[in-house]
Amino acid sequence: MQAVAVSDRTYGPMVGQDVLTAIGAACRDRERLRFDYLGHDGASSRRTVEPHRLVHHARRWYLLAWDTGREDWRTFRVDRMDPKSPTGPRFTPREPPMEAAAYVAAGVTSRAYRYQAVVALRAPAETVSQYTSSGFATVEAVDADSCLLRTGFESLDSLALYLGLFGVDFEVHEPPELKERLRVVAERLIRGT
Repeated sequence: MQAVAVSDRTYGPMVGQDVLTAIGAACRDRERLRFDYLGHDGASSRRTVEPHRLVHHARRWYLLAWDTGREDWRTFRVDRMDPKSPTGPRFTPREPPMEAAAYVAAGVTSRAYRYQAVVALRAPAETVSQYTSSGFATVEAVDADSCLLRTGFESLDSLALYLGLFGVDFEVHEPPELKERLRVVAERLIRGT
């Protein structure tokens, strides 16, 4: 692959092939994996997991795994992992709560942000999907004329403005405080005219 493939290194962090190979082998062989991990908040931790799948999403590699210490499914950015060898004992695989790529997409688009939003848009999912990216939001069809948008933002003001860019009617399901913030942002925009 190295002889015939190139990568635009300006997009996303690089992950060494040796790291991907080691994690992939642990997934394939159903062996526990130990690693040092640097969280998005900069905190360092040692993790032991039952690796399920490697997922490439939005120009990054992620590992979906059962975290034995937290007793729950977790998504880990591979570029923040420092795998330790040897790998651990074999394990009996668990069934994840949803398909691996969908689980990672859901986590990456909302869970990492302060505000997680679920909004019903009165537009077909295909139309809304044209104006979102897979690393930023997920879109789920409700029927032929509406869809659910799931996304995350650090700021309610930014989220309010983002929803306005779709140019369609919508209804906020979550977070509840977004409804009041929409009114504040709308009034601010009106005052600017």
